[in-house]
Amino acid sequence: MATFLYKLGRLAFRRRGLMVLLWVLILGGAGFAASTAPAPPTDTFSMPGTESQKAFDLLRDRFPAAGTDGASARVVIRAPQGQKITGPATKAKVDALVADLSKASGVTAATDPYLLKTLSKDRTTAYSIATYKVAALELTEVQHDALARTLAKARGEGLTVEAGGDAIKVDAAMGGAEGIGVLVSAIVLLITFGSLIAAGMPLLTALIGVGVGISAITALGSTLGLSSTTSTLAMMIGLAVGIDYALFIISRYRSEIAEGRERQEAAGRAVGTAGSAVVFAGLTVIIALAGLAVVNISMLTKMGMAAAGTVAVAVLIAITLVPALLGFAPVKVLRRRDRKALRGKPLSARQRRRAAKEAARQKPNLGARWAGYVLRHPAAVLVVGVLGLGAIAVPAASLELGLPGEGTMARETSQRKAYDMLSESFGPGFNGPLTVTVSAGDAKKAADAVGKSLAGRSDVVSVSPAAASTANDTAILNLVPATGPTDVRTEDLVRSLRDSASGIATGAGATEILVTGQTAMFIDFSQTLDDALLPYLALVVGLAFLLLMVVFRSVLVPLKAALGFLLSVSAALGAVVAVFQWGWLADVFGIQQPGPVMSTVPILMIGVVFGLAMDYEVFLVSRMREAHVHGARPGEAVVTGFRYGGRVVSAAAIIMISVFSGFVTEHNDLIKMIGFALAVAVLFDAFVVRMALVPALFALLGKSAWWMPKWLDRLLPNLDVEGENLPTPAPARHHSPQHEQPRPYADFANR
Repeated sequence: MATFLYKLGRLAFRRRGLMVLLWVLILGGAGFAASTAPAPPTDTFSMPGTESQKAFDLLRDRFPAAGTDGASARVVIRAPQGQKITGPATKAKVDALVADLSKASGVTAATDPYLLKTLSKDRTTAYSIATYKVAALELTEVQHDALARTLAKARGEGLTVEAGGDAIKVDAAMGGAEGIGVLVSAIVLLITFGSLIAAGMPLLTALIGVGVGISAITALGSTLGLSSTTSTLAMMIGLAVGIDYALFIISRYRSEIAEGRERQEAAGRAVGTAGSAVVFAGLTVIIALAGLAVVNISMLTKMGMAAAGTVAVAVLIAITLVPALLGFAPVKVLRRRDRKALRGKPLSARQRRRAAKEAARQKPNLGARWAGYVLRHPAAVLVVGVLGLGAIAVPAASLELGLPGEGTMARETSQRKAYDMLSESFGPGFNGPLTVTVSAGDAKKAADAVGKSLAGRSDVVSVSPAAASTANDTAILNLVPATGPTDVRTEDLVRSLRDSASGIATGAGATEILVTGQTAMFIDFSQTLDDALLPYLALVVGLAFLLLMVVFRSVLVPLKAALGFLLSVSAALGAVVAVFQWGWLADVFGIQQPGPVMSTVPILMIGVVFGLAMDYEVFLVSRMREAHVHGARPGEAVVTGFRYGGRVVSAAAIIMISVFSGFVTEHNDLIKMIGFALAVAVLFDAFVVRMALVPALFALLGKSAWWMPKWLDRLLPNLDVEGENLPTPAPARHHSPQHEQPRPYADFANR
């Protein structure tokens, strides 16, 4: 592997013009294909094997005229203070509003609240439902604007009017979150490299990789059923790993130059060594993202596969385009003082010996000093780190999962205001009705009997009259729970109804009773993710364990990496529960309403953070492994890994934390949750697990950290990730004293 990548790096450096042209053509071709491709399909949400999906499919088949795919807007109207909604003057205004809704662009019908008696008991609030022929994602700006003008006109008449439902346009603006992340990334890269060229190169190559990946997703959208939202995860992960991978390659190139390599040789060795780490780190990310397919939810599967493809592009760019760009600026990527040293005359043997003595007396960098501290106090660092993360992880035991809804939106949105108005006037369960389907020979009669049985429950507020299909083989009941959609008691109600369905069906003469609706669908979605979490975790960690075992030729190193990841993810989940579910520091983070954690957060966090964590693990430990293979003692290998890798891994982690933390400033609580979860997970994994627990364990394990049974070593392929088989480098033509390997830890390096 290392030899192949070494040759590829030299080729890309030598044929840099051709390589850049190739990537420009790829980017242009992908962009052209995306611009000429048919419009991507709308998002489809399905959960095969769940009761909600089965009932939903049944309704689509038996009630085709109901337009289950059509968007709807629930318009909530409240009379002026001190007046009733049934007053003559107010009624005239409401009738005018309903008439305007019926005529709005795209609307097929709007219900009359007086005719259908959708009035609150105190007669202050009413609602009308406007239905559209097309799905929510197919609504045009003209149709959204028409609805907004209609609501504004009614407000001008003195009515309080708010609207919810999927027909209402959701403001997807992300404020300055992306700008904050990119700005911080540029600053960190500039500080790390001390060169504008070196700082800009990772950003440029990451943007090219994301451009190719997103364009390919758009071009293949109509063919593979990839919606416009599929690219969301691909863009986030593509930028993250694209910056990281280029950072690793450029950092290694600078180290090789500092050791006196020829420029082309330095590029080849950078790709052969750091490039090998990039390839295997990329494979772990791809495994984690592609593993989302085990959840069996098409939306997550497509997102995972699209993101995995973008990561593959990022890997290819790192090992081909990055060395080509280095060929155009082989010296300008170095710090100014290093460029000056590089332009100096070659040192004589006597001068090199004198410079080496001076370098040995120089103070080691921060990474080496930190590694030395951990090597001197491994047990204390290990205990403090594990206990600290364990304490933070305690709240994760109380994790409650849920899905976003209008009740979790910002309080200033119209959807949230409509939700609150309905809860106040009609009860909390009104926002989360359940749909009960009854199948029977005489469905209307059976459904009436089922309705009477359900209406007597204390956790049910009301049950609507049965509505039968044309063939009278299926009927629908709308049931309003006594509790809200996100209330645990509502979930208990759904489970109770399903558990007792067969008994109720027998008594009512029905063949089958199913419970569905948005609330039931959300409950099934959360349960599906919950059930898939452990298998997904086992698959991802298991495959990555095998991959890391091949990379590091060790059993304990990948085991340590996997256990450390589980510890950091548990701590991150604990922090999410404490802040977003329990409400700790809610004012600090601007959380308006603590509640259940979004169901997709844990599994997405596992996939994303696992990939990034293995990036840091592979790059940091591969330098230790490389030093070990070339004869360094265990302590020396740890110091070497941190001296060359600590700064780069820290910079990569700070960039990721900054990017994710930018989303914590958003007003939407769900965006806050995702940004916070990813930021704290990377913080814990990079700076506690990788930078503290990893060297502590290496110090305690010593040479046994690289132990592997001989039979297993013979069985596994030897891919030479460390570059052991690379050609022996030529003697250095120059010497830069500040890059000489310091040896201030001789007293403990042999531990």
